[in-house]
Amino acid sequence: MAANVLMLLQNNPYPQDRRVRPEAMALTDAGYHVTVIAPAAPGQPWHEVIDGVHAYRYPAPPGFDGVLGFAYEYAYCVSMTVLLSLMVVIRRRFDVVHAHNPPDLFVFVAAFYKLFGVRFVFDHHDLSPEMYRARFGGRSSRLVYRALIGFEKLSCRLADRVIATNESYKAVEMGRDGVPSGRITVVRNGPSLDRLRPVEPDQRLRRSGKVVIGYVGVMGFQDGIDYLLRALRYLACELGRTDFFCVLIGTGDARASLEALATELQLDELVWFTGAIPDSDLLRYLCAADICVDPDPSNPFNDRSSMIKMSEYMALGKPIVAFDLPEHRVTAQEAASYVSANDEAAFARALAELMDDPGRRARMGARGRERVETALAWPYSIPFLLQAYETLLGSATRATGAREPLSTIPSGK
Repeated sequence: MAANVLMLLQNNPYPQDRRVRPEAMALTDAGYHVTVIAPAAPGQPWHEVIDGVHAYRYPAPPGFDGVLGFAYEYAYCVSMTVLLSLMVVIRRRFDVVHAHNPPDLFVFVAAFYKLFGVRFVFDHHDLSPEMYRARFGGRSSRLVYRALIGFEKLSCRLADRVIATNESYKAVEMGRDGVPSGRITVVRNGPSLDRLRPVEPDQRLRRSGKVVIGYVGVMGFQDGIDYLLRALRYLACELGRTDFFCVLIGTGDARASLEALATELQLDELVWFTGAIPDSDLLRYLCAADICVDPDPSNPFNDRSSMIKMSEYMALGKPIVAFDLPEHRVTAQEAASYVSANDEAAFARALAELMDDPGRRARMGARGRERVETALAWPYSIPFLLQAYETLLGSATRATGAREPLSTIPSGK
């Protein structure tokens, strides 16, 4: 009988999270029993079984801005996670707590269960200290920043296995957090070619007769869409190019301010904020795009992070314009046109060059698709995830029947 895994997720519902779901499915396909605790999206039941994965959900917290708002959100989510985890352990003992950050506060949940022999996997999605500074800028507090570094160190050092999303994160975990290289496994995000497949492009966009520019992703204050809007303003007003239409797919806490900025920059006729949309619409819109963009600006967070949107654009064979960040080059290689970091005018000029060169666009898109098919697609990451679990459980057990975790907590079996 395979081991039981409890995954903890806070910043997205399940199964919407594009990293947690494929990891849960990969472990389930390998014979593990996986349970996920996460906030509920509107309309989701509190308990559901999805492709063999048990999802337990709690009501999502109200959205508040600022540091106090985030503190409340994290405290609420961790408290709800603790309550649901106690209910889960009564129904089914688990061998592994697999915590996805942010927040790094899940370390306290894992620390409790480690007292009863449960292993702890820390899946390091985001550098929380750097993300905090990127999010709040001049409003950030040094005290909060140092506290976030402390939570990250505690998570990494207490973890029996650390999963990093790329080599840059692994370097931080080794250098700042003091984790030995042998205790870290790199499991890159990778697009699913079953989900991201070319479909018939949206005909309303194609009939516009304009070059379609596509963006998909979270619309947070740190995601650089304001840089993109100012670049589009430069493209229209300084370069005299109004033969484009930009589709911005997604939502987030910065969406309202970004729409206001688009109006201020007189871009309302040239951009469209779609909001959150079904995958079927997302694919039609992206397949209609001639160029896709990643406007994440250079900062200590983005420079080390691998953006899922980059590999998703590549999976659909789309050329990319992006700022020249280290992990962008690792991911996209020749599939992107790189411009000087945070230079909005250079971003606009790169867009204009690609708008005028469909042959180059086709070559870049083909190289991106080839790289995904041969190196970056999610199936290439699955063996590393499974290897991490085999290393984690191999010396103890891979079966719940060989060890009795949480022996002092009553079981519902």
